[in-house]
Amino acid sequence: MSLRGVAAVVGVAELPPRRESPGETGLGLIGRVAAEAVRDAGLEPGAVDGLFVGTQVGETPQHVGVTVAEYLGLAPRVAELVDLGGASGPGMVWRAAAAIQAGMCTTALCVLSAARDPGRPLRATNRNPIREHDVPHGASGANTSYAWIAQRYLHEFRRSPADLALVPVLERRNAMLNPDAIFHGREITVEDVLASPMISDPLHLLDIVMPCAGAAAVVVTSAAATRWSPHWPVLLRGAGERVTHRAVSQAPTLTSSPLRAAIADAYAMAGVGPGDLDVLSLYDCYSVLVLVTLEDAGLCAPGTAADWLADHDVSHRGEVSLNPHGGQLACGQADLAGGMGHVVEAVRQLRGGAGERQMADPRLALVTGNGATMGEEVALVLEAAG
Repeated sequence: MSLRGVAAVVGVAELPPRRESPGETGLGLIGRVAAEAVRDAGLEPGAVDGLFVGTQVGETPQHVGVTVAEYLGLAPRVAELVDLGGASGPGMVWRAAAAIQAGMCTTALCVLSAARDPGRPLRATNRNPIREHDVPHGASGANTSYAWIAQRYLHEFRRSPADLALVPVLERRNAMLNPDAIFHGREITVEDVLASPMISDPLHLLDIVMPCAGAAAVVVTSAAATRWSPHWPVLLRGAGERVTHRAVSQAPTLTSSPLRAAIADAYAMAGVGPGDLDVLSLYDCYSVLVLVTLEDAGLCAPGTAADWLADHDVSHRGEVSLNPHGGQLACGQADLAGGMGHVVEAVRQLRGGAGERQMADPRLALVTGNGATMGEEVALVLEAAG
């Protein structure tokens, strides 16, 4: 089954990331961003008959879909909980398209949020393979797990920490044109990254996302029903997904990811290749992930992503732009909503609404999502319909 041309994104919204959101709830943030996305689509709330939400809504540990629907005043024909970590946002988009193709709904709201209240500490109580195989060896969180990946990458391909540092430097440069970015106006150099505190060797502080609060949402509808849209629709042209592991100790390899296969599937469905892309909206929780993703996407050979970045202008002025909004490393990672932010930016670029950072007539975007330390991977190819 192909989803090519079945559905389009017609509405987007994002609450600007910020360090904390004292007194705010996950449901409250969902309510605000959902209303903005539906309004951006030129719709009334009653037109929404599909709902796709994430797992991290702090006010309800179960019955999440119906709780969010009740809170928003919706009565959807289909509601689905998407549990793919940072890949949840793009994962929602293709699931919404599939539900539309199946006749389960006509217009779907896909929404994620993250509240950060310093007065409400979180405690991990789960027991799983990570606790058995990773934590006893020091991998007690994402920083250590991605450091293992970075160490292996640098060793296998004979690269240096300066190659990792190039990623946040370029993304900060792009964020200079995004007033909503956490690090807007705060450009950095490779030397700044290498001089920042070492968090988990070889990852420095500036190689790592800064968690913050925020929310993001998109509205997906049938491609045949976009004539009423106030914006150029952005079509879903291809999608791919792969799930392999949660614990990094169980990863098949540390220098590639399941995204390689997911992206290949998305290319095949879309009938395009890496040379056709204009916008690279790539999940970027850690600098090393961007290097691996560029290689998995077929843009360059394994171990050469830093060289590729050095040889290309990846700003909005280049032939292909990498995270023109600054990505999560420079704009901010509002937990799972950070992944949806990559969908939002790709849509804004493809419909010509990205402001000062707008590319010149982009037609195709690759969006990636990543969860579970390179174990839950989603790839989308989006196309400008105008």
